[in-house]
Amino acid sequence: MTNQQLTFLTEKCNFIRQQIIKMVYRVQSGHIGGSLGATELLVTLYYHLMNHRADDPAWEARDRFILSKGHCTPVLYAVLADLGYFPEEDLWTFRRPGSHLQGHPYQPKTPGVEATTGALGIGFSTALGMALVAKLNGANHRYFVICGDGEIQEGEIWEGAMFANKYNLNNVIGFVDRNYLQTDGNSEDIMPLDPLKPKWEAFGWTTYEIDGHNIEQIANTVHQAYQDDRPSMIIANTIKGKGVSFMENAVGWHGGVPSEADADRALTELANGT
Repeated sequence: MTNQQLTFLTEKCNFIRQQIIKMVYRVQSGHIGGSLGATELLVTLYYHLMNHRADDPAWEARDRFILSKGHCTPVLYAVLADLGYFPEEDLWTFRRPGSHLQGHPYQPKTPGVEATTGALGIGFSTALGMALVAKLNGANHRYFVICGDGEIQEGEIWEGAMFANKYNLNNVIGFVDRNYLQTDGNSEDIMPLDPLKPKWEAFGWTTYEIDGHNIEQIANTVHQAYQDDRPSMIIANTIKGKGVSFMENAVGWHGGVPSEADADRALTELANGT
């Protein structure tokens, strides 16, 4: 990755975070903390790694991205709008009646959305089923899927992990957004997940652990995963609410919405890069 590319992606992350704040503030609804925390992951995938065409969302050779932690749509919608999948002004209809941008991704209505998700675990399973069909058909595209760490407490995730190993789905690259916070508190208090890397390895996945805010590390690890002959899982350590000082590592911002003062402060911090 060149310095120019890194600068572009870093600046893009800042812009996407500002869009997330604006969307959630305007409608006073949405999941802001996890969206801010996953920004580097989606930006690196969509602007640097994945093959896709905003002017042809159904392009057969495209890579597929599935947001299994479906409540974090603000980051996905902000990215898709910026890339031109739909007009930016659609963002300001987020979660409103009749909008195609609902709280969870809805594939039939939103260009660029590959699967309807929201019920925890279902996006991961969907991605694996799609990946198996692609493999049976001899297709060369890849499937990228992001799960929340609270989400992987679901048994469906581990059934899927066994399935992917059995069918050698090396066209799948998964991410666990590991911020340790879910709706009710710290994941290790609610249903402990650590040690997480050995768990995925035991299920037959090539497993990596990275800083989920380090763009170069994300890109380099995905390139490594391209060479794997098994499904790959990347445990991305992130900070919920990343980029906004008073939202970082605060469980209340899982689904909390900003007041006018909160939004102004958050946007000022992001605009100033502080």
